[in-house]
Amino acid sequence: MFFTLPSPLLALILFLIVLGSCAIGVLVGRRLRGHHETWREPIGVTQAALLGFVALILAFGLTMAVGRYETRRVELVTEANAIGTTYLRAQTLSEPVRSQSLELLKRYTDLEIRLSTTRPGSAEARRVVADGDAIQRQLWALAADSLRDAPVASAPRLYVDSLNSMIDSQTSRVAALGNRVPTSVLILEVVGASVSLGLLGLYLTVLGRGLLPIMLAAVFVSLLLLVTFDLDRPTRGIITVPDTPLTELRVSMDLPPAAGGG
Repeated sequence: MFFTLPSPLLALILFLIVLGSCAIGVLVGRRLRGHHETWREPIGVTQAALLGFVALILAFGLTMAVGRYETRRVELVTEANAIGTTYLRAQTLSEPVRSQSLELLKRYTDLEIRLSTTRPGSAEARRVVADGDAIQRQLWALAADSLRDAPVASAPRLYVDSLNSMIDSQTSRVAALGNRVPTSVLILEVVGASVSLGLLGLYLTVLGRGLLPIMLAAVFVSLLLLVTFDLDRPTRGIITVPDTPLTELRVSMDLPPAAGGG
């Protein structure tokens, strides 16, 4: 649900939810201000306990989001290295497999760069993955031809090994892109933060405090929720996984091959 929203809309929704809960707490607090001696202690105890619980939930959700973000970065670098190794070893193959494989690897890298800007699970992402799978099958067929032509040569065998690693790395990267923080955890964070800030607004209003502390708390909690949500949107959020390793690799592929064919 949250994953499909544009970042500005997501930020607005989170802020309105948190601010709305604070406003409700302030309104209720004004009604109870005349009985502050009766309500101050139970509201204060409940609000403090809930704030502590929500702090743990927010920290837990942020930790999960950061871990998944770091995994996606590692998987992208791993895939870039696997493609680069495959491209270098493809240069040692005999013609015509060499030229055909090099061209296919360039197209494959372009697709993997496109994957960095498509929403995981969308129709476009599935189409990019399907196109990549088709190129993988072509590369594997060419690798088989190279092995049949030179069954005892080391170059084709090394190339097949790197090609297999490249295919595996793409599978791992796609899985990492789709591995998001469970929606139930995100909903619990939003609901818990809203209720706790609503109680905070109620408590401070009953005590006759100003609105500035409530507004600051609402802003900071909204920003924390936004960062947690945004880290879980690796291709379309404000904090994205940089595709620099893939783009730099693609630029290097436009240079003349470093090795001649066997």
